[in-house]
This record gives sequence, C-alpha cells and structure tokens, in this order.
Amino acid sequence: MSEEHPTIVPATGDAAGERVPESRGVDAGRAITWLKQGWAYFLKNPGVWIGMAVIVLLVSVVLGMIPIFGQLALNLLMPAVMAGLLLGCQSLRDGGELRFDHLFGGFKQNTGSLIMVGIYYLVGMVVVMVATMIIGGGAALTGAVTGNGIGAGIAVGGFMLAMLVMLLLMVPLIMAVWFAPALVVFRGTLPIPAMKASFAASLKNVIPFLVYGIIVLVLGILASLPIFLGWLVLLPVLIGANYTSYLDIFE
Repeated sequence: MSEEHPTIVPATGDAAGERVPESRGVDAGRAITWLKQGWAYFLKNPGVWIGMAVIVLLVSVVLGMIPIFGQLALNLLMPAVMAGLLLGCQSLRDGGELRFDHLFGGFKQNTGSLIMVGIYYLVGMVVVMVATMIIGGGAALTGAVTGNGIGAGIAVGGFMLAMLVMLLLMVPLIMAVWFAPALVVFRGTLPIPAMKASFAASLKNVIPFLVYGIIVLVLGILASLPIFLGWLVLLPVLIGANYTSYLDIFE
C-alpha cells in the first residue's frame, strides 16, 4: 500500500525549534493503515530491515544486562536510534534506498535534542518507578506489620494499586515520546515542544491509538511465540507504522 504525502521541509528561523506542524485527528481505521504501510516499507528491503532489527535487539539485550548504567544508556540512546530508522523510512518513501548507516542517522543530526528527549523520558521513568515502589512497598510493609489474612489482603491490594498507578503514569509518558523523535529529526523541534506536541496529538487521536495498541498487543504475542523471532519482522513494521502515523497526523 502506498500513500502520497508532501515532502517534509524542516522549519527554519530563530524560533524554528519552538514551532511544530499542527496535528490533526484521524479516524480509528487509520490505525490499520499505519500497520499496512509499515508492512509495505518492510517489503521494500526486508533483508536490511531484519539486519537492523537484529542489531537493535542485540544491543538492547546486552545493555539491559548491565545494571543501572545499561538501562540508562538504552533510554538515552533510543530516541536517536529511532530517529535514524525513521530517516530510513523517509528514504524509502522518497524512492531511495534503506542502508545500515540509517541506523546511526540520529547521531548525525539534531543529536543533542534527541538525547534530551531520552533524558526527559528517563526522568519520567524514574518518577513512575518511584511512585510505584512507594505505593507497593508501603502496602507490603503495612501487610507485614498487620499480619494474618488481612495483612495479605492489604499487600495484594497495594500491589494491584501500584500496577494501576504505573500504567496510568506510563501511558502519558509514552504519548509524549511517540512523535518526539520524528518532530526533532524532521522539523528541528526542540525536545520540550516536541514532547508537548506529541502528547497533544496522541490525546487528539486516542481512539486510533487504542485500536493500534490492541492490534500490536496481539501481534506482539504472536511474534514472541517462535522464540521471539517474529520481532525481527514486527519491529521494522512498527517503525514504518510510527513514521506513517507521523505523516498522517502532522504532515
């Protein structure tokens, strides 16, 4: 499936970093279109896409095994990596090639802003984790002091509440970073305005993203069944879907 979109021209001028394109609302069915177009991008060069997916997943696993610093590095670098992959999608859309060096495109332009997006995301993650630990830990301590069946009920209830709070806090954070790498790399938008615009656009399109999330959840389960090998295909498709949703809502 192919769609026509205007050429992306980065904003210029002294206040360019503060400006973002006006976002628009789309209907729920566009979520399916995003995934279809993501699949179309994958089919344009599946070999390179799978190779880049292998690199991204391996690096993520290795960094994830390093206590504290590995997770810090992963969160800080991911927006820049995402931006590079989006540049690869742009190249394919414009009739160009997908190359392995697209993976590092985010480290060649607007790198500082992309790293700052990662820092803000990391700060948000810390706030979420601290809030979750305070609620869950407080409930566990209260349950231990109370003892018996009542104490166990308090501990379980506190754990459930902590998970709910984590979910409620994570959703806005994800909304704030969904379009941020694209806005930074394509429009030169500064980190905070990019994250604000991303959150506002996501809020404006809650229904399409709800449909998208349900479909991706199912696809993610299926992709994980053959020892997670399906993610070598699903990850590129999701990158293409992210790029298409950006074009659909902002361009």
